[in-house]
Amino acid sequence: MLKKTGVPTTEDIKAVSPSQERLNKGPVAVIECFQEIPCNPCTESCKQGAIQPMADINDLPKLDPEKCNGCGVCLSRCPGLAIFIVDGSFSDEEAIVRIPFEYLPVPQVGEEVMGLNRSGEELGIFKVNKVQSGGQKNKTYTIWLVVPKELAMEVRSIRLGGVRHGN
Repeated sequence: MLKKTGVPTTEDIKAVSPSQERLNKGPVAVIECFQEIPCNPCTESCKQGAIQPMADINDLPKLDPEKCNGCGVCLSRCPGLAIFIVDGSFSDEEAIVRIPFEYLPVPQVGEEVMGLNRSGEELGIFKVNKVQSGGQKNKTYTIWLVVPKELAMEVRSIRLGGVRHGN
């Protein structure tokens, strides 16, 4: 299915998802990298050793969620925008999902944006909690989005301007 549509299956996602218990403990990386290509910036950037060393540069990254502190360095280094940070400990009802973002304009703190799933389908309007710059050399921003806990493993992109009206 992934090769046909570009959208991972439920099984693909489950295979790379930290446990609900780990998600509720605090921020943790979710690596949704499903293509065996020569790439390893995430592994090289992880100072905690949470992303295990690869035997071959074409291997898929493997995360040890217990070693991950959710710092987000790997998110900003991933050229495929395939890493997200999920923090289920934000509140009883809400989670923070940190999303890589490489478009202009960059959303502002407090702005409401449309949250999208992996297929680009609308999941609701959510508030931007924080915006982190990737720095001078890395133009990838990290958008901190407040979402209902039940959508923390679904929201993976945003569209500015809220709801679209018409076609």
